[in-house]
Amino acid sequence: MKLEQPPVSATRVFEDPEVFRYFRNEDVMKLARRANHEYWYWTELKHRPLPPGITADMLWAIIKVNRQTNFRELRVGTIAGCRFQYQVTEPTVEKLHRFDLYMGGILQADTLIPADDKNRYLVSSIMEEAIASSQLEGAATTREVAKDMLRKQRKPRNQSERMIYNNYQTIQYILANKNEALTPEMLCQIQARMTLDTLENPEHTGRFRLNDDVRVEDYTTGEVVHIPPAQKDLAALLDWYCAFANEEILGKSASGQGFIHPIVRASILHFLLGYIHPFADGNGRTARAVFYWYLLRKGYWLLEYMSISRIIHQSAAQYAKAYLFTEYDGNDLTYFINYQVKTLDAAFTSLQQYIERKVSEKKQLRDFRHLVGLNERQTGMVQELLSESTAEWTIQEVSHRFNCVYQTARTDLMRLESLGLLEARRVGKAKLVYVRAGAFDEVVARLRQPRRA
Repeated sequence: MKLEQPPVSATRVFEDPEVFRYFRNEDVMKLARRANHEYWYWTELKHRPLPPGITADMLWAIIKVNRQTNFRELRVGTIAGCRFQYQVTEPTVEKLHRFDLYMGGILQADTLIPADDKNRYLVSSIMEEAIASSQLEGAATTREVAKDMLRKQRKPRNQSERMIYNNYQTIQYILANKNEALTPEMLCQIQARMTLDTLENPEHTGRFRLNDDVRVEDYTTGEVVHIPPAQKDLAALLDWYCAFANEEILGKSASGQGFIHPIVRASILHFLLGYIHPFADGNGRTARAVFYWYLLRKGYWLLEYMSISRIIHQSAAQYAKAYLFTEYDGNDLTYFINYQVKTLDAAFTSLQQYIERKVSEKKQLRDFRHLVGLNERQTGMVQELLSESTAEWTIQEVSHRFNCVYQTARTDLMRLESLGLLEARRVGKAKLVYVRAGAFDEVVARLRQPRRA
């Protein structure tokens, strides 16, 4: 991705005493305030119409001076060059307030997610996250095929499916270990689970890189866009990184900066793992896992039901630019923080829409349960058969998706079969699969008839 870097000599504009008159020009200052409110990068400013008499370089210098007054500094260990800065813009503050209200437990969970649907939504969201995070790293398969694999708990057939399966298993590991302190060993464990049997060199699984041969390249152009810190500095950097992540346990700010909002800190953790690039491969997937780990650890329970990577996958170019904007503009983390918060906001909105849609679909099927006594699991299966006629169900899949024991899943399927909604078929010598029955539409029409007085 070819990206123009900001002019490094922009501040020299202030050597010209005439430039200070622009601070009294309302049109200039209005544009500068907008640039900082929306946090434009240099190229977003460069091509915009400017007030008469001022150049893009001059305006950029004014914008940078204004930003400098609001920056907080973040020194990553004692390594030369690992010095960052950031600020929290007004739009981001507004979104953080919304997240604190709805994601952190102030409101009861049932006000957002119906109590009897929580497990189903959780399983679905973990699947979506595993699929999207793997697709970001090159997994080439469809959501439908991937979800079918996870639902049926079948073994992966190729490397793409293995990546998704690994991601799914790793998220389960994160959920189980969200209260554990982050250590270099835990980072290796996450990366090992993510990359198992998918790396060209298996020796890179579960260990930090041993040399400086790693370069981050634009996959479309081959251009080197980032050179990570030297391998000899990894131990010190990762010790600092884990201390920064474990601030709550340390009882003091690992950065020396006082309070940092948890979502801001999680975003910084996400960026820094990509920047440090401690592994030969799997850094992106590990960074997104750490983002999840930290926010779940801090009590943002709703994140379990959201797929951040699905939104990132939809805006992959902006994701890459957020990294580059930060590094090209003096290690200004604000670009990446803003992107991550916008992504989180989009994932939250998507979750709300998904729940509203599912609640609406559920209401449409209540007449089935009322007439023939279908339970929630059976209703869910009928609902899927209405929208996807080729859907297949096994006892194991029903048990997994609806979090019920094998015998309960078997009873559900046999009930639908007895009603004429499903047909049982043998696949191979032992596998039993339930599919939509030939008379499904007629049975549904009969079930929809109003109950007689």
